[in-house]
Amino acid sequence: MQPMNDDLWNTLAARRHVALRRLQAPGPDDAALTRMMEAAAQAPDHGCLLPWRFVLVSPERRDDLGAVFEDALAQRDPTADDAARASTRAKALHAPCLLVAVLVDAPGTAIPVEEKLVSLGCALQNVLLAAQALGFASGLASGGALDTPAMRRLLALDAHERAVCFIGIGTGEPKKTPRVRPQPGQFFTSL
Repeated sequence: MQPMNDDLWNTLAARRHVALRRLQAPGPDDAALTRMMEAAAQAPDHGCLLPWRFVLVSPERRDDLGAVFEDALAQRDPTADDAARASTRAKALHAPCLLVAVLVDAPGTAIPVEEKLVSLGCALQNVLLAAQALGFASGLASGGALDTPAMRRLLALDAHERAVCFIGIGTGEPKKTPRVRPQPGQFFTSL
């Protein structure tokens, strides 16, 4: 057995979730973002379908995203006051780099959607690890706005696509105490 590459092991062990609201500038430049997308491309992909894609929410479109968040809040809670609406809008401004992970479940393939979702999960993890290796902090977020008609329009999603989560990338605040990771005996068994 070959020894594990220490750089990889250290990157895996150091990766932590940072809430998007805690991510600060600087975020990745174009070259670093390209490296992260190259890492995503290494995900397993049964049938070479490319069952996922990532959408960068540029700074110029953050207000549009905030409007989608506010609209989703108003639909869920028509009594939401101005402060709640403003807070919800502000979520679009979190993280210097904001991506949306999109599941592509194109019809006409024998590959089940669960496999496509696993491929997306692998691509996501590769992006998070590449961000860590490049010196950035990152985190994932979801929410009630992801599956709204307004979000689908904003992201220009096709009928067979679904926004799954947001990925924030930037510079993290001082590190909090790492959570206790599960030990292999807690999740690994043998038949």
